[in-house]
Amino acid sequence: MNCTSCKNGALFPSFIDGQFRAHTCSNCGGNWILIEDYIAWKEQNPDYQFSDNISFEESDATDSKQALLCPKSGAIMRKFKISAGNEHRLDYSAAVGGIWLDKGEWELLKSEGLAGSLNSVVTQSWQRNIRQQTTKQSLTELYQTKFGNEGYSKVKQMREWLSAQENKADLRAYLLADDPYSAER
Repeated sequence: MNCTSCKNGALFPSFIDGQFRAHTCSNCGGNWILIEDYIAWKEQNPDYQFSDNISFEESDATDSKQALLCPKSGAIMRKFKISAGNEHRLDYSAAVGGIWLDKGEWELLKSEGLAGSLNSVVTQSWQRNIRQQTTKQSLTELYQTKFGNEGYSKVKQMREWLSAQENKADLRAYLLADDPYSAER
């Protein structure tokens, strides 16, 4: 197989951290991993813990921005975010169940504590959770900008208090009324 990323290297059989099968590019150092190999290894080694206390610099991992083709099927691979706090994306081939890791992305996964969850990263539920976390963070930043940090903190406390009240609908109506002491609308 030829490298899907640099297009100059050949993929040769290897092992990630000496643990499970992969194919590594002779030129760019990227890795092609079949999810079935990863899962089979995990099932045989259920207690294995990847070290996540490694020193990692953001610049150590490359991230191919262009669409990559699956080295086996030739189909375009999808890009999947690894977490809400990291912009790196893994390339996944649904056609064969393979993941392309650019050079340094395995170390990034270990530093993020995600090496033991590689198969989960490409699931809909994982990606949905990332979108929800990203949306929540964006809205938090928007509210902090609009209200200021102190105002946002106070309105969050008020919201928590209001949610705990039995008569919250009446309290909201009182708060939203232009004149809560008028019979007119």
